[in-house]
Amino acid sequence: MRQFGWVGVLLMAMTARAQAPSPQLATVLKQMDTASKSFRGATANFRWDYYQKIVHDTSTQEGSIYFQRDGATVDMGAVIATPQAGGKGKPAVQNIVQYKGGELQMLDPAADQITVLHAGANQAEYESFLTLGFGGSGADLERLWSIADEGPETLTDDGQPVKTEKLDLVSKDDATRKSIQHVTIWVDPARAISLKQIFYQTGGNTRTAVYSHIRLTDRIDKSKFEIKRNSKTTVVNR
Repeated sequence: MRQFGWVGVLLMAMTARAQAPSPQLATVLKQMDTASKSFRGATANFRWDYYQKIVHDTSTQEGSIYFQRDGATVDMGAVIATPQAGGKGKPAVQNIVQYKGGELQMLDPAADQITVLHAGANQAEYESFLTLGFGGSGADLERLWSIADEGPETLTDDGQPVKTEKLDLVSKDDATRKSIQHVTIWVDPARAISLKQIFYQTGGNTRTAVYSHIRLTDRIDKSKFEIKRNSKTTVVNR
């Protein structure tokens, strides 16, 4: 599953840094509540850097992603370009990830294999990771996470400055904290969009996600995110 990188963060969720609340946090969460009401969907480019402490190595994946909300329903799709091992100049493998209706599908085209995972009763919890800072409300964030406000910080998107609030999150779920100690996000509360996320995993590994070319839209071309299978495709259910 190494080729799917960041998705491993979600999979671990599927299988104390408390601070006094800041006055600004209530304002940020209220802004996110307002923005989430009009959020329908977003597309973005991403860069995911995964640092493995045991080997002191960082691997990188890049690609494009979308999030779409319809009421309480959340869909996500990503095309992940993964460099081929040992091959400079070789074209990257285009893995595809789709999440819809509580089901996560991952296509490994090199192996012609689709891995399927079912969220089941934990669907809301898993979607909290998928939509972290992408259309999620402040109320939902506060319900699922203990939040420490670390202050404002200006990032850039397509060369333009974006005012964000840096929030550190600790899951309120005991099982999640066993695999993910805490998550830091840089959120633009006016759009309910996060430009950067760092997942701090047990054992010292980190997953850093940086999003760019972010576009809010209710019309998303999902054709390149489709997972297609043929008679030879292997399907593995987990």
